[in-house]
Amino acid sequence: MPSKTANLYARIEPDVKEQAEGILTALGISVSNAINMFYKQIILQKGLPFDVKLPMAKPVVIDSLTKDELESELAKGYVDILEGRTKSANNVFADIRRDYGL
Repeated sequence: MPSKTANLYARIEPDVKEQAEGILTALGISVSNAINMFYKQIILQKGLPFDVKLPMAKPVVIDSLTKDELESELAKGYVDILEGRTKSANNVFADIRRDYGL
């Protein structure tokens, strides 16, 4: 381990800090080691070691739609079908298993 160290100061939401530290404790990893691993991965990956992207659109909750909004959503789905933008149920479930490591 290098003999020199540098201090890092960061502001973080208290609940995020508490949850993350609980997980790190369960893994037997100190916060300092976790941050060091994170920085080393940034160096190795030449960027963040995970995808940074906007979340997918939230699913439509049918109960919260008005009649007009529901009809609009159904019309969008119908257009998708007509234009061939569909997936089989098997492909959808395969994607879910892949994305969630199931």
